[in-house]
Amino acid sequence: MNDTYGNQRNNPSDFSTTGASKLGLVLQRGGEELILEKALDRFTIRFVTDFPVQQLSQVSWGIWHSSITQAQLELYQVAPNQIEEAIAQARADQNVTFASHAYTVKDNPGTFVYLSDQITIQFAPKLDAVKITLIASQFSLVEDKPIPGLPNAFVFLVSKQATENPVKIANQLQSIPEVLAAEPNILIQAETHYKPSDNLYPQQWYLNHNGGNELATSSHIAVEQAWDITRGVRSVVVAVVDDSFDLNHPDFQGSGKIVAPRDLRENDFLPLPGGKENSHGTACAGIALAEENGAGIVGVAPGCALMPIRTTGFLDDESIEQIFNWAIEKGASVISCSWGASAVYFPLSLRQKAVITRAATRGRNGKGCVVLFAAGNANRPVSGAIYEQDWPDNVLQGVTDWLNGFGVHPDVMTIAASTSMSKKAAYSNWGLNISLCAPSNNASPGMSFPEKGFLYTQPSIKTNLSGLGMLTTDIVGAAGYDPGNFTSNFGGTSSATPVVAGVAALVLSVNPDLTAQQVKRILETTADKIVDPDPDPQLGLSEGKYDKNGYSQWFGYGKVNAARAVQVALQQRTTLSDASKQVKLSNSNRLEIPDNNIQGVKSTIAVADGSSVKDIQVAVNLTHDFLGDIEIYLIAPNNQQVLLQNRTLGNRTDLQITYGVRSHPTLKQLLSQSATGNWQLWIIDYSPQDIGRLNSWELTLGI
Repeated sequence: MNDTYGNQRNNPSDFSTTGASKLGLVLQRGGEELILEKALDRFTIRFVTDFPVQQLSQVSWGIWHSSITQAQLELYQVAPNQIEEAIAQARADQNVTFASHAYTVKDNPGTFVYLSDQITIQFAPKLDAVKITLIASQFSLVEDKPIPGLPNAFVFLVSKQATENPVKIANQLQSIPEVLAAEPNILIQAETHYKPSDNLYPQQWYLNHNGGNELATSSHIAVEQAWDITRGVRSVVVAVVDDSFDLNHPDFQGSGKIVAPRDLRENDFLPLPGGKENSHGTACAGIALAEENGAGIVGVAPGCALMPIRTTGFLDDESIEQIFNWAIEKGASVISCSWGASAVYFPLSLRQKAVITRAATRGRNGKGCVVLFAAGNANRPVSGAIYEQDWPDNVLQGVTDWLNGFGVHPDVMTIAASTSMSKKAAYSNWGLNISLCAPSNNASPGMSFPEKGFLYTQPSIKTNLSGLGMLTTDIVGAAGYDPGNFTSNFGGTSSATPVVAGVAALVLSVNPDLTAQQVKRILETTADKIVDPDPDPQLGLSEGKYDKNGYSQWFGYGKVNAARAVQVALQQRTTLSDASKQVKLSNSNRLEIPDNNIQGVKSTIAVADGSSVKDIQVAVNLTHDFLGDIEIYLIAPNNQQVLLQNRTLGNRTDLQITYGVRSHPTLKQLLSQSATGNWQLWIIDYSPQDIGRLNSWELTLGI
């Protein structure tokens, strides 16, 4: 790995390949790099002197919006097609000393970045004042003050004679060996992430938290940032399939909240709890969908609709077909199933497989329903063998095959559980079929047997299991898990599954055109790679890290991240609605990336369709010891190339991302040409030592 901050960036090829225009779009921040995008509707200026608001509003080149007083800046807004002309007019005005684009941070369009006239520079320890002055003068910088506690570091002011903006200057400074770091001082007015007023929401740690007792950093799903974009829409319907639902609960009220309820046990349309049932379905539905109403809790997707389906209690073919056929027929977008067979080994029948496939591929008007199943709570493989001993009455003994037929279905997302400490829940089932994990409680593993009842799996766990429970809806009154309308210790993969179901519903709320497979891919590629280095306290296994493909048998592709999933779904929303069909092709041939070689490596996808390209998406799966070394280009059949990824990934090692016209507008350069011919992904490694590999890539053309 590159050891020093400077070595990561002091290669002239950083600038010669990407072009000078890219210098203003990479923001250096504390050793990290952020990608900026120009805001198309606003810019800032600094006047020679203060003017009253009335006079600020009388200029001809924009509409005055507000003052950023600490930087003596005035913010103006214009129509997107007038931004460059307006800035040029402002710069020509004799009363204006400074005019600059405003920016947004890539993948976070709600955060605006405004430039001040300050740059922080830290020089090599023994560099003397004469050389410092010489470097500063080359960029028309004037020293303002030293920075206490930071050796040989100073604040400089960008003088009026400077010909570049502070971001560009800082990036040029980074290429000078004597400069250890250079950062422009930016102004960000971060909007507060949306917080619902429901009184119990602060206790729902799994949605968002700022730390606390038994709360590891980022053990939540970052839902508030997703809610800044959407809190869900009623047209996205989540079918929660379970034992029963208290539809009289206050958190399930609201116009259009309940859609197509079904009771398959009583063969009617009121899936309410019976006398002997617990609150399992009520609790699961609350986690995914509890309405935002100012009281109680709030679900992951409070704006979406609930389709409650009460099961027969049996897993015969007819029962399974009834569940999924109802969900398909009544328009479910997501189907959440926090249950499985009360059996150690349960393969699906042909009919059961077929109806799940039908839901996942033909539901939602052919786009497919997102089907989720809980992995199970026995701390056993979804599919695999374990040597069992010391069970009560020797219920299980010797080499035992375990199989969750629902969990291994290829069209199902199988969900494991992590804890509030960002570790594996002790009970969570595992294996090669896990898609994702989501937050839940922690407890000893076990399962129910038809005749024996609930039994803890063996050997028994002797250590203390830390982790908070899940607060959710309960049967109203004293009939549920706890007295009152809520329970604070719900858990298992049963509660992790509706968390992911809710995130899937948010994803479809911002981009209803996604197929079920596209939703799955988004959820998996945006997940947090939480790591649990400790062995399992029951079996002594250690699968809490990720392999070269970014996969863990405990966590799948990681813990679901609502913020990133919704942002990516929004980026992938079709921007050119006249695309009538898609051509989707992939290349899975693994290629080693030549180390420190500007020739790089190219992978080809041949397209036979001669239609005009109206939309482009490029999905890349790549691993590298230090991703900050690489650049990625897409080369069209006419040899025109577009930079997809510049050297801004730092010390990350795994890249699974989709580039689209919305997220990377430079791809628009490749639109309107014929799709036919060879499309190439070109990857270049610019620094020695660290190596990597292209695992696969996928090209989707809207034509």
